[in-house]
Amino acid sequence: WESRYLTLSSSRGGLSLHFLCVFAQQENLIGTLLAIFGNLLVSIAASIQKYSHVMLAGTKDSRPIYRSKAWWLGFLLTLLGEATVFVSYAFAPVALVAPLSAVSVVASSILGFIFLREKSKPKEFLGRYILVFLGCAFTVAGIYLFVTFGPNSHEQLNAENIIKHVIGWPYLLYLLLEIIAFCLLLYFYKQHNKNSFFVIILLVALLGSVTVITAKAVSGMLVVSIQGSLQISYPIFYIMLVCMVATVIFQATFLSQASCLYDSSLIACVNYILSTAFAIISGAIFYLEFNHEDVLHICMFVLGCAVCFLGVFMITKTKKKAMGFEPYVTMDMMQGIPTIHSKGWVVQPDYNGSFSYGTLVNSDNVAPTLAEAYPAAYAASDLKKD
Repeated sequence: WESRYLTLSSSRGGLSLHFLCVFAQQENLIGTLLAIFGNLLVSIAASIQKYSHVMLAGTKDSRPIYRSKAWWLGFLLTLLGEATVFVSYAFAPVALVAPLSAVSVVASSILGFIFLREKSKPKEFLGRYILVFLGCAFTVAGIYLFVTFGPNSHEQLNAENIIKHVIGWPYLLYLLLEIIAFCLLLYFYKQHNKNSFFVIILLVALLGSVTVITAKAVSGMLVVSIQGSLQISYPIFYIMLVCMVATVIFQATFLSQASCLYDSSLIACVNYILSTAFAIISGAIFYLEFNHEDVLHICMFVLGCAVCFLGVFMITKTKKKAMGFEPYVTMDMMQGIPTIHSKGWVVQPDYNGSFSYGTLVNSDNVAPTLAEAYPAAYAASDLKKD
């Protein structure tokens, strides 16, 4: 009877372990599908908002963009997509959800080509869109690899488990190193007058690693609370919520500064690679997501991420750079006012009684222009000759 009891107990233990593995795989699948769907919504929303900008710019309508119905539709879809990605953190590991933002890059490229009519000349097609198609293929292949060989860990994210992870020595050591690195980067950020590209993107990536950890904690506790075990009464929930909101705000601030100085496609590529790498590392240290994975699965996961990074680089490399306004002043004079050109087109500044363009106008002490001071002696043809 004892041997039968031990056999039955071991079989029950094996069955329970098997059901836990199946349950974890099902939750990973739910989280992965939610993340893919959320990123697709975000890319569709961005295309709709860009379409509303293009349509409004092509008309004589002077309404603000936020009064357009298409813009509001894109805004609502963005909120829905981000909320879906946020919920996905409760079901899938950070190592699976964070790299899936590449879905948004692929979808935006396809929608830009089909929906927004972003086309090139025949000579530019092979050099641009073939590379984009190859980049999309690499990105999809990388997504398949890291989703297939990604971690299958599952843990109920209640307050006790999160506190246990926070006070664990691996994360405390990682947090100490991250704080030191962030302070050093912030020092260089101030020293370079906020103009260093890699310093800004590294600051965003370090903040993003904290964002994904706190987002998974908050999302997991909310899901557990909905299931019946209330978690929002614990102080750790509000600590994680405040950290999540603060890091998101600081990330948006740094990214807005970077977008004013550098090309958006460069920012999107480098920020995706660094933020994803730091998010995977932080998730592996905080939630111990790779503890039960073998070397082969880890190597295949890293290979999938590398292929995905290469695909995103190929997609963003072919984006057209926006041509900025580069005015220059010639010696052509029209009624005593310098003529300003931009790319061969004449741009005549407004004349408010001041000879200098771009300065504040003081109506009390306005110096007379050449045409006013010498109306008879200087004609427009004479000024042009001079």
